[in-house]
Amino acid sequence: MISHGDAPAALDAEAANRLRIRAISISLVVGGLLLGVKYVAYLATGSAAILSDALESITNVVGATFALGGVLFARRPADAGHPYGHGKIEYMSAVFEGGLISFASVLIIWFAIQEFVVGAQVEKLDFGLLLSVGAGLVNLGLGMYLVRAGEKTGSITLIADGRHVLSDFKTSIGVVVGLGLVRVTGMAVFDPLTALAVGLNLGWTGAALVRHGAGGLLDEEDTELLERIVAAFDSSAFPGIIRVHHLRAIRSGAVTHVDAHLIVPEYWTVETAHEAVNAFEAAVLRAGSVDGEIVFHTDPCRREPCRVCDVADCPIRRFPFESRPPLTLEEARSIEPLA
Repeated sequence: MISHGDAPAALDAEAANRLRIRAISISLVVGGLLLGVKYVAYLATGSAAILSDALESITNVVGATFALGGVLFARRPADAGHPYGHGKIEYMSAVFEGGLISFASVLIIWFAIQEFVVGAQVEKLDFGLLLSVGAGLVNLGLGMYLVRAGEKTGSITLIADGRHVLSDFKTSIGVVVGLGLVRVTGMAVFDPLTALAVGLNLGWTGAALVRHGAGGLLDEEDTELLERIVAAFDSSAFPGIIRVHHLRAIRSGAVTHVDAHLIVPEYWTVETAHEAVNAFEAAVLRAGSVDGEIVFHTDPCRREPCRVCDVADCPIRRFPFESRPPLTLEEARSIEPLA
């Protein structure tokens, strides 16, 4: 009962895997280079704000290293010990990266408080500003690339890493603003203030990533995915596939696992139902651009949904066919067929 559909954005599985690995490898290399640039800027300026930016880059590099391992592990096929595959490692990667960001935020806030206590001293502002602007622009381009690659390949790891890098871009912008205020006003207190703001923003970003990854690990409902599958059910249905209910779907990395109950004519033979359900599975996977599997359980009609059943010349029909209303998410979710 397993069928495979097109990979996201018309990529086949192998092409999607190559894109995931290439994207995360680029993230790792670029993150390492930017970390070096920011550390040089911190040594030259002594700025707590630039130090906060460098600390976030450390989490970028460590997170990208873990993400690369996660992407490589997630591509392994299902086996006896992991019948649903290894894709859940991508959610673990997102949780790990979110935890790193949250930890970095605590360190940044701590260093900012120390600067308030001992007094801030910032040197070579123009040099620090130049490096921060350059690093920020690189992170903007890298973050957008990673998010697009993640959406194209259905990789939660790439999307999480891309959002992290984009948060690093926002951090760089904050650092530039803070150092600019120091330069214009001559008040060094804006430096630890900027670091404090960066730390608080990172804490929020890290918590959101942990929440998102944990939702995937706990198989939290993805309403957008269910709506797409319901639309595919509606566009793919043919006479004999009367209604759908008890729909559930989970993601394991880039692979989607769907199961649902189909109401079919009770007089159909096992062979007829088998062939119809297999054809319906394939049509739904194509229409919904789902890469994964669908498992259907068939229920006999019990002559109850005659008014919405468009099977011609039905030998057991009680009532004439009236109309076939569009399938709703509420009906598809319901454990029992809706009246």
